[in-house]
Amino acid sequence: MEGLLLWHALKALPPPPLPTRGWVFPDEKTAALRVPRGYLVLSYRPDRPFLAFEEEVAGDALLTPFQRTLVEKARGELLLYLQPGLDRVAVLYFAGERGFVSTPPVRLVLEATGRNANLLLLDQAGRILALDRPITKEKNRYRELLPGKPYAPPPPYAKLDPRALAEDDLKTLLGRPPRELARRVDGLSPRFAEALARAAGLDPEAPLDEAGLRALEEVLERAVQDPAFAFSLAGELRPAPEASEEALKKPILEALEKERKRLLARLEDHRKNLVRAERARARRHLGELVLAYAHEIPKGASSAELFDYERGEPVTVPLDPERTPVENARAYFEAAKKDEEAARRAEKLLALTEKNLQALEKELAEVQRLSYKELKKRLARRKEEGPKIGLRYRAPGGFLVFVGRNARENVALLELARSEDLWFHAQGVPGSHVILRTGGKPPPLEALLFAARLAAYHSRARGERSAPVDYTRRKYVRKVKKAPPGTVTYTQAKTLFVDASLPENLDAV
Repeated sequence: MEGLLLWHALKALPPPPLPTRGWVFPDEKTAALRVPRGYLVLSYRPDRPFLAFEEEVAGDALLTPFQRTLVEKARGELLLYLQPGLDRVAVLYFAGERGFVSTPPVRLVLEATGRNANLLLLDQAGRILALDRPITKEKNRYRELLPGKPYAPPPPYAKLDPRALAEDDLKTLLGRPPRELARRVDGLSPRFAEALARAAGLDPEAPLDEAGLRALEEVLERAVQDPAFAFSLAGELRPAPEASEEALKKPILEALEKERKRLLARLEDHRKNLVRAERARARRHLGELVLAYAHEIPKGASSAELFDYERGEPVTVPLDPERTPVENARAYFEAAKKDEEAARRAEKLLALTEKNLQALEKELAEVQRLSYKELKKRLARRKEEGPKIGLRYRAPGGFLVFVGRNARENVALLELARSEDLWFHAQGVPGSHVILRTGGKPPPLEALLFAARLAAYHSRARGERSAPVDYTRRKYVRKVKKAPPGTVTYTQAKTLFVDASLPENLDAV
């Protein structure tokens, strides 16, 4: 980024001090600081670094360890931002935060220096706490940038300041091509000097006469006074929308493709479970045979040859010698019941999964056709809904419901939930955490029952006709220190008694 453009960009920022509201990360080389009315965007990509203020930014969770350090340490009020001369360097001063664990003041340095672009976090003494791209002596013998080392800024240039040029300061350019302007004037690159020459109607390679020099001086003065003109000369600070569209599509398509593979695996599981209906019939029939001939089966037998009245011939039935014939029959019935439940569940979910897969295939095709603006809206909506954690369903009234599938997802859902969202859990038994996202609106009873049935079904209470499920606002749920992941305590709960089976008309999201 041109030093002159960086100066204009800093002048366009809201005046400090500014309260800060956390970080967003559009990609692994871009950080966006949320402030009132928008975001301060710092891109430290080697191909196109920049600083800008934007009203909306689409971003994801933390992408790199350095970005995690930014979240932890670059906090508190933004006190000041400055630029040494017209260097391609911007320095942001953070006040830190006071609290149970205080965060000391720090400085954030953006070096928008082309292929050497970098972002560094410094303590008050100017020592490097963290940085995106470490520089060793092997890479640069003049300037080493490593955590724990004192920060050494890029070397200054002894050039003229375009904001304070005297009348004859550029006379030395007479007889030289306009691109030489970059060697004499600070804040300009050769590329930008050529753009100034073309704006003045000059050939960047032709020697300057007095008329050409005056024209070049006028264009340079306009670039200093008019930010819009300066930025138009430099071209777009971002890649063209067509190139950006591919960058925006990538995380969306990757997430959709991951979801597609998950749905295909689930579809295969459902099809396998459908076959269990046939196994259930066979097991139930064996249980009936054992029960019918229980008085003839000797104690401790590991198998019995029994006459199958359906097939009209003897069959060998495996038995557990530690169990009585009646207990063996009961074991066959219980196994058959499990198979029947799995088959019924698979039959119910197979159509839903196929429907979701078709919708996802359609969505994949639609994303390929989305415009740049539509892609940004899509990413913003994705950020609002949160990362894809657990199972997701649409409850009556359009409310989103999240179901944790394991301890890790239970913990993640607690982090994802907002204070006014409702948290559900089957009472007194191990099970999933279920979150009903309310959006600050009171959900109808149908939505509460829907979420409660999911909590009961995804717990040890599955199959019960009247399972108690507690629910309360997320803000009343607390993690238990030094307990296994997902262990919580809660207050101000209410209890619903529901059928611990899957709700009808499941609408997965």
